[in-house]
Amino acid sequence: MGIKLSIMKIFISADCSREIAKKTKQKLTEYANELEIKVADEISDADIIFSIGGDGTFLKTARLTQKPIIGINTGTLGYLTEVNPDNLKQALKDILNENYRIEKRMMLEGEIIKSSGKLIKIPESLNEIAISKNISGVVRFDAIVNGKLINSYTADGILVCTPTGSTAYNLSCGGPVVDPTAEIITLTPIAPHTIINRSIILSDDSTVEIRITELREGTSSYVLYDGLPIEVFSNDIIKIEKSDKITKIIKLEDRSFIDTIRETIS
Repeated sequence: MGIKLSIMKIFISADCSREIAKKTKQKLTEYANELEIKVADEISDADIIFSIGGDGTFLKTARLTQKPIIGINTGTLGYLTEVNPDNLKQALKDILNENYRIEKRMMLEGEIIKSSGKLIKIPESLNEIAISKNISGVVRFDAIVNGKLINSYTADGILVCTPTGSTAYNLSCGGPVVDPTAEIITLTPIAPHTIINRSIILSDDSTVEIRITELREGTSSYVLYDGLPIEVFSNDIIKIEKSDKITKIIKLEDRSFIDTIRETIS
């Protein structure tokens, strides 16, 4: 069941670099006016946020607000953006009639601790916070959980991901598929130089530290928070933990995680 609203206000977050997203935003605005729904100029004034684009636009929007978000898919990927642009008007009607539910998804956040002691904040991330390298070389690092060393890796990097992020980069690296409403943290190494390559599942109150121990000459390394980079160097420590913030995703279809898995593998 959704939130009962007297006068609904929506904010439209759109990837306006793409023509289809611009046209979809215009259509959505027209439908909203027709249904007497106000389109807010500021995200803070809205009750519900419409994200128009692909998953990248949705991830960006999730960092901007704690309001419920519904994704309109005009991009190439649509794991988070489930509404087709052809169904815009029906989506608005369903929300007006409270025919939706809200899924609460955990997020991660962190900080980079430099050898000088300087701290660099890593913004909230819905999918994952990754440590990765450039084209050449490898990264050597220690993975530490709650102050205890799990393993020392030589690899292309490592993913620290949420359940929502389990079907993103994590899946490509052989990580597990996780119910997106669960509250756990998954560590998945990226192309490790080892015979055994397994993910590690942690409780959501765990603190993960990745200590960069060596970068070969010509190798650069980056923290990627939902794909956005911050360069890191040898002896930097990347500290990651569950964020106090969450993402609220509006779901119009009554499809469970099990339904999605069954449809994917069949």
